[in-house]
Amino acid sequence: MANVVVVGAQWGDEGKGKIIDLLAAEMDVIVRFQGGNNAGHTVVLDTGEEFVLHLIPSGILHPGKTCVIGNGVVVDPAALIAEIDALVQRGVAVDDQLLVSDQAHLIFPYHKQLDKLREQRVGPGKIGTTGRGIGPCYTDKVARVGIRFADLLDDAVFRQKLRYNIEEKNELFTKLYHAPTVSFDEIYRQYAGYRARIARYACNATVVLNRALADGKSLLFEGAQGTWLDIDHGTYPYVTSSNATAGGACTGSGVGPRHIDQVVGVVKAYTTRVGEGPFPTEFPPALMEQIRTKGKEFGATTGRPRRCGWFDAVLVRQAILINGIGEIAVTKLDVLDDSPTVKICTGYRLDGRTVTEPPATAEAWARCEPVYEEHPGWRTDTAAATTMDELPAAAQRYLHRLTELLQVKISIVSVGSKREQAFRLA
Repeated sequence: MANVVVVGAQWGDEGKGKIIDLLAAEMDVIVRFQGGNNAGHTVVLDTGEEFVLHLIPSGILHPGKTCVIGNGVVVDPAALIAEIDALVQRGVAVDDQLLVSDQAHLIFPYHKQLDKLREQRVGPGKIGTTGRGIGPCYTDKVARVGIRFADLLDDAVFRQKLRYNIEEKNELFTKLYHAPTVSFDEIYRQYAGYRARIARYACNATVVLNRALADGKSLLFEGAQGTWLDIDHGTYPYVTSSNATAGGACTGSGVGPRHIDQVVGVVKAYTTRVGEGPFPTEFPPALMEQIRTKGKEFGATTGRPRRCGWFDAVLVRQAILINGIGEIAVTKLDVLDDSPTVKICTGYRLDGRTVTEPPATAEAWARCEPVYEEHPGWRTDTAAATTMDELPAAAQRYLHRLTELLQVKISIVSVGSKREQAFRLA
């Protein structure tokens, strides 16, 4: 069976959790390859029971699936333990399914403190982070002073690396930020306790995953965030600190690119983003409130209201190139059911000229004005549709137009939050 990467083709929150849950039923191993607990994947079972996952791959809700947190993920042990406990309380057999790469970097309290202090320091130029220490942890990783899961398992190594980091961070806290310091003894005791809880999940993920491939098993690679939050390709600096694009599946898991057979891009039928940064197709306030309310557009991790706007084909076309996307899953089509008209952005007006490719800088993005196509809405409830033919004619035309603009087939359409409210296209 094919090995598949699932990525968001917008600014995240596209409904990847539901698509991953749908595809996971057919796969053997599900791998999370980047990000941290700043991401949230929401899955609603046919019973209506809702699960919000932050670190553990969405495939955990399918019994018997192996779920791996890869080396590209940064792990907050407290958040991981809380997520495990919550799942176990609800009858999910986590211990039989979950593995964590021993090369994954760990988030510490000083990372969270730094995250908040840096946001406060830049003031109006803030990124809009979740304050969960993700960026500072990746900073330490790149600076080669990070602490990995394997380090936590070796007490002597852990003590040495933790002491160095705390001495360095306390210098920053006192001299640059004039903020309280953190305690080595307190953090050491806390993380020694975490070690006792999570040591059982540690593995050499590269070996585990490549053995699975050798045994003929199929892998599903689960991205967090979205293409336009990618550290290299996103709307920099309003991005996350890891590679949320398909290339990150290889570097974040230890599986070579020759094993990747397909990349599925997930998009909403409109566009959303959380946090700061340019957003050319953003709705005016009244329409924003209408779509936000109907689509329940509030962050699964933070509860922050998402900014909402019309579908941006310029954005998604570039995401298709960056990721090598071969097919698209469209989610939340039903949220547009009440709209008398729907718009698609096909280009931007930038400094007096029309462009059909995203600009290189956030400053140029902020000057872009969308060029729209306007299409009639369908004004019909789509939530019960199970095939393309059961959709209203105007909704079908809207999807066909997206296919024409993106030059990639739509393979899945979602018309609601439940598992059953999604169908495949031939």
